[in-house]
Amino acid sequence: MSRRHTQDETARVPRARPGTVGRRRARTGTEPVTARSALKLRLVLSVIGLLVFVLGTVLFAVWAGAVRQQDVPDPTQLTVLAVICGVLAVFAAVDLVVVLLRLARERARRT
Repeated sequence: MSRRHTQDETARVPRARPGTVGRRRARTGTEPVTARSALKLRLVLSVIGLLVFVLGTVLFAVWAGAVRQQDVPDPTQLTVLAVICGVLAVFAAVDLVVVLLRLARERARRT
């Protein structure tokens, strides 16, 4: 279902803050003007996720090295789990860095 845009809806709006990517359109929703991300919650979740996935990577890698090919689960399955946990740990680490940079930017704006 296609919807036609009126001139007001498609008018470009100046970016509200530096670092905003892409074009901004006029607000059409009911969200608050000063809505923000819960950065401290994301910080806690990123730290917990990073710890869990690093521990999972180490656990599965050590377990994969300790089992024989005939065992269940076999080393290939455990290696795949270790790689998956490793990739998720990288995502958690990147998110942690992003959150820390945003928190630092907010602190710098306050001063």
